[in-house]
Formats: sequence, structure tokens, C-alpha cells
Amino acid sequence: QVTLVESGGGLVQAGGSLRLSCGYSGDISCTSSMGWYRQAAGKERELVAGITNGGNTYVADSVKGRFTMSRDNEKNTVFLQMNSLKPEDTAVYYCSAPSDRSLGCGPYWGQGPQVTVSS
Repeated sequence: QVTLVESGGGLVQAGGSLRLSCGYSGDISCTSSMGWYRQAAGKERELVAGITNGGNTYVADSVKGRFTMSRDNEKNTVFLQMNSLKPEDTAVYYCSAPSDRSLGCGPYWGQGPQVTVSS
């Protein structure tokens, strides 16, 4: 079992920045890959960024060049730095430890802080 606790959401003006944090605890073997997802009102949840234990990252085309995902393995925390925010980035953002059938893990989800970008 993995517990994910997020922080850092809020209201920001277009062009501003926010940094989301997600602390994870429990079965750390289930957190080798981590991701940030978002779900806007009336839309499906989508993958925004992902990171492996070794630091390899992926970001969706819609946020490339603006969002950066990183992790601190010593502090068991992943981050999502969001710059040049746009109103279309408004959504609930979820930290996730994806499923891993070989280890019998996940998926696990955080509580989902709201990010609101005003125009």
C-alpha cells in the first residue's frame, strides 16, 4: 500500500507559476515510476507528466516547455513545477503511483489539489 499526500494547489493568474508536491509513503517499491494527472471539469483524466526512479521524464505535448516533473528520492517526494500557466490548465491535479502487475502494486492516487488559472 502507498499513501500519496499532495500540496501546492491554488489560484493563480495566467502567466504565473505554481509548484505541486507529492509525498509518498508505504511500500516504496511501488513508487519506481510516478506521474501527475489532471482532470478538468467535464473532461477525462489525462497524464501530464511522468518520472522514473532514475529521473527519466515524460511531459505531455500540451504542457511541454512549461511544466517540469522532478523527484527527491531521499525525501520520497515528487514535484510538478508549472510555469506560464494558462486558463486551460485549470483542473484537479492528481499524483499517482501507477500499477505494476509484476509487483502487485497500485494504482494509487493522491487527493487531488485544485489548480485554478484566471485570465
